[in-house]
Amino acid sequence: MKKLTCLLILLLLGWTAWAQQLNSPNEAFQLNFELKDGVPFYDLKYKGQPVILPSKLGLKLKNHPDFTEGFVTSTAEQSDFDETWEPVWGEEKTIRNLYKEMVVTLHQDANHDHRTFIIRFRLFDDGLGFRYEFPSQQGLAHFIISEENTQFAMTGDHTAFWIPGDYDTQEYDYVESKLSEIRSLMEVAITGNISQTSFSPTGVQTSLMLKTAAGLYINLHEAALINYATMHLNLDDDKMVFESWLTPNPNGDKVYLQTPSMSPWRTIIVSDDARNILASRMTYNLNEPNKIEDTSWIRPMKYIGVWWEMITGKSTWAYTDDFPAVELGVTDFSKASPNGKHGATTENVMRHIDFAAEHGFDGVLVEGWNEGWEDWFGNAKDYVFDFVTPYPDFDLEGVRDYAKSKGVEMIMHHETSSSVRNYERHMDKAYQLMKDNGYNAVKSGYVGTILPLGDNHYSQWQVNHYQYALEKAADYQIMINAHEAVRPTGIARTYPNLIANESARGTEYQAFGGSKPNHVTVLPFTRLIGGPMDYTPGIFEMDISKLNPDNKSWVNSTIANQLALYVTMYSPLQMAADLPEHYEKFMDAFQFIKDVALDWDESKYLEAEPGYYLTIARKAKGTNDWYLGNVNGNEGRTSQLTFDFLDPNKTYIATLYADQKDAHYRNNPQAYEIKKGTVTNKSKLSQYSAPGGGFAISIREASAQEIKGFKKLK
Repeated sequence: MKKLTCLLILLLLGWTAWAQQLNSPNEAFQLNFELKDGVPFYDLKYKGQPVILPSKLGLKLKNHPDFTEGFVTSTAEQSDFDETWEPVWGEEKTIRNLYKEMVVTLHQDANHDHRTFIIRFRLFDDGLGFRYEFPSQQGLAHFIISEENTQFAMTGDHTAFWIPGDYDTQEYDYVESKLSEIRSLMEVAITGNISQTSFSPTGVQTSLMLKTAAGLYINLHEAALINYATMHLNLDDDKMVFESWLTPNPNGDKVYLQTPSMSPWRTIIVSDDARNILASRMTYNLNEPNKIEDTSWIRPMKYIGVWWEMITGKSTWAYTDDFPAVELGVTDFSKASPNGKHGATTENVMRHIDFAAEHGFDGVLVEGWNEGWEDWFGNAKDYVFDFVTPYPDFDLEGVRDYAKSKGVEMIMHHETSSSVRNYERHMDKAYQLMKDNGYNAVKSGYVGTILPLGDNHYSQWQVNHYQYALEKAADYQIMINAHEAVRPTGIARTYPNLIANESARGTEYQAFGGSKPNHVTVLPFTRLIGGPMDYTPGIFEMDISKLNPDNKSWVNSTIANQLALYVTMYSPLQMAADLPEHYEKFMDAFQFIKDVALDWDESKYLEAEPGYYLTIARKAKGTNDWYLGNVNGNEGRTSQLTFDFLDPNKTYIATLYADQKDAHYRNNPQAYEIKKGTVTNKSKLSQYSAPGGGFAISIREASAQEIKGFKKLK
């Protein structure tokens, strides 16, 4: 590790302009900071090309003079930093954290109480991160941010992959359009959701993926979202300037802070090669190092579950139809008539445990096991679940013992119905029940309108709740997979028990009318920039009416595409989401899901174009085995691949799972073929992917004896 202070400059009172420049370690980026007539500006260039035009920095305060102008003196201190760290789990074994830093300390005039304000810039070889810092000082102990005025001035009318700005949901399909078209497309982009609060006809969410006419790829996001409101971006579509837009609390205020404190990092990742956006680890590097001393209990998991059958409407979360309303501790479920559709029965769960044990899965998730699902949603109900009391047809201890006898872990489910106070009220007891019964991971959910009423899913208060649940879980050595929570911002580096999130439009929407066929070609460039997603892939039966005749939805994907997702949608927590009986019809394809690794030593990004295609190869941790996945967009395409990432001194047996020539996500999704052959680091492959399709390859190191009889893969 190296940190070296190399520059200190002082601006004297009375100067009208003052500028500083910072270059990235590889000299590809140039950051310019300027204090002009008391107002701070920055701009960013990549290989000499403007990326961000001069843009204002600052914040408006509710109860103090603003941090936007009146700055009269400034110091700038530059330093270098270089370290290599090992994530507990990840897309590679080690991550290099290399940057140059500039800390600009600004001082305001008498009209602004002579206050001090810091802007910290870190320039990496893949982009820029910067944040605001508020030192302890007289006259600024407690303060309220009413607006953050951070600007990102674009150089033109770029192509964007965006979802509508919303305080309560990220579960939208992505729209590809010019920036100038966002306003006209916003109404159709805002599709229905259980809880949603849009704020502007040009407001969009981060992570925002952009492409310029000159071929630059730009990603705007935030890192280390701690004790702060979630940032959206609001576009001035006349000037093509984005400005930060923070999620408010019920009072309309954005952030409550006390000094010393800081904002999250605002991030700009840039490259002329889309593959480098996927390879960037800048978001993680801007977070604090791991704070969990003993991480032996944090481990990747592959699981199945009692879930998809409820999502499709084949079965229900609720135990009975007898009660229009229930009161926990009062309603006697032992006297109720089972509705015959309840999914979380002991018998059904044990069947899933058997399947998991037979095929080498680590865990089984069960939703709908606990009392309260009869009126859980839409009633602003505070005391909705207690997270410890099972329905009469779910034998908690019996299931625990049966799973243990089979070598399978159970994964807990805590749906909060967004009654946040209620969850915190029961959290210790719920986590203790998990520890007592060997549940080492929990899927939590925040469906519906936040209680207390008036708050939003992405406000400062809610962000702090998610963090509280994460840190409390660490005390109990529990891994968290939070759904409907705030999108991740690299915090899993600091708290690696955040094993996954949903926080985007996942597979469940394929049973709610379907997602766009190219959706999974966008998510790695947007949602996954901040951390892994519990996307719940692995659907083999695309016609949902075969599960539930009343549900006419269709999964817009081929089987080969579903297999590839286990590589392209990185997560250390991966679900085989379909029903066991559907896998039993396609056991040859199911083999890839059984084989594919969860944790990696290396990742190679072979092809990438957001919205159209991507191909990723990953080396399984501690082995010489590789897995490759390709997902394709709306049109058929042929990839031209080389295997130069393989060890030049080894020969491998590759198993290819691919779309047949007549495969199509809507017309022929189950048409796949499997081929085996040998590959080396000199091998080449021309491989077709259908519309909404893809391919997956497992690549296993083989001995000379094993490769006898195999031809080269082609």
